[in-house]
Amino acid sequence: MSRSSPRVGFVSLGCPKALVDSERILTQLKVEGYAIVPSYRDADAVVVNTCGFIDAAVQESLDAIGEALHENGKVIVTGCLGKRADLIREAYPDVLAISGPQDYASVMRAVHAALPPKHDPFLDLVPPTGIKLTPKHYAYLKISEGCNHRCSFCIIPSMRGDLVSRPVDAVLIEAEKLVAGGVRELLVISQDTSAYGVDLKYASREWRGRSWRTRMTELCAGLAELGVWTRLHYVYPYPHVDEVMPLMAAGRLLPYLDIPFQHASPRILKLMKRPGNIDKTLERIGRWRKAVPELTLRSTFIVGFPGETDAEFENLLDFLREARLDRVGAFAYSPVDGAKANDLPDPVPEELKEDRLEQFMAVQAEISAARLQRKIGRRLTVLVDRVDADGAVARSTADAPEIDGVVRIRDGRRLQPGTFAEVIVEGADAHDLEARCVAAD
Repeated sequence: MSRSSPRVGFVSLGCPKALVDSERILTQLKVEGYAIVPSYRDADAVVVNTCGFIDAAVQESLDAIGEALHENGKVIVTGCLGKRADLIREAYPDVLAISGPQDYASVMRAVHAALPPKHDPFLDLVPPTGIKLTPKHYAYLKISEGCNHRCSFCIIPSMRGDLVSRPVDAVLIEAEKLVAGGVRELLVISQDTSAYGVDLKYASREWRGRSWRTRMTELCAGLAELGVWTRLHYVYPYPHVDEVMPLMAAGRLLPYLDIPFQHASPRILKLMKRPGNIDKTLERIGRWRKAVPELTLRSTFIVGFPGETDAEFENLLDFLREARLDRVGAFAYSPVDGAKANDLPDPVPEELKEDRLEQFMAVQAEISAARLQRKIGRRLTVLVDRVDADGAVARSTADAPEIDGVVRIRDGRRLQPGTFAEVIVEGADAHDLEARCVAAD
């Protein structure tokens, strides 16, 4: 790094899709010779990539902007909250610039205006994989921007627009570079992974001397050729998801699906503007598990949606008990500025929403604990994330980083982060496993 390089601080908030946006901005900053520094004090300016999905995220983003202004004074704002520039300007009129999500060009123009670049190509080198905010051994692979759904509780399409898929060859080439750079797990992300390519009419592109359609199932087949873990997130349960089961059964794609069901009441799902045939969903889950017995299913739900009755909440609990999902996240419904659901009648009282959330998570904790207990005594392949004095913390094929559980390896102090190990499971609670190591890379 050149001592004369302009220095940029960076704050990245929000979901993995926003994280990928941050990585792309950071990569471009490094390409142009900017130094990335870890403190406000050392930075000549600060970029804050914001989230704006729910009220808590909006407040976190506003707080981060305020802190950056107080500690540094030169702040460039981007990301989802950038779509609400008036809100930001009202709170912080001194920010240098505001832009929306995936608007990399506007961010760079703002940085250029504040800190003209001084690139030294002999000193300011960027790795082929670009700048990553994740550990070296895993990376998020964003396959599209935006969403064609209009869920009544969500404002993402107004922030990120309609679905825009990346051509399949571009995604596969990026994945190749990541693997060549040491990545051992790819986490496929988008707003709706199942809809990948529909906007491009599944156009074909060339990769490795073959023609591949820009379609989820063919993308998965291509990624399966790279020989690393590939994990699918944000998958809607469309019929064509059945087509990836053979890849999972053959061990070429991780037996893991992250499917945002959101609720189980047909009426509530209709109010949410979500797919609502729960019986078919349960049937599909049954077929998937028959084809792939090791399949892990994770999902997210909203409790206390406007108009949700006691009976509909009980239906949701019944769905949980029947579906027996492995990993579940939930939150009490919170109005989001600009969401259609705000206009729905019969809001659920806050105290009742919190009570339902507590009941929901208690039921799921029992399910999760029971499913993890069944793994005691089994041998698992795990990917080591970190090592400390207490041993190693790793993840199995059932565990995505940050959102799922972990496998704690008590005798794993000699393991290395980013390597695979074979373990025997010796204990479990509602979220995590305890294991001992029997083999390592």
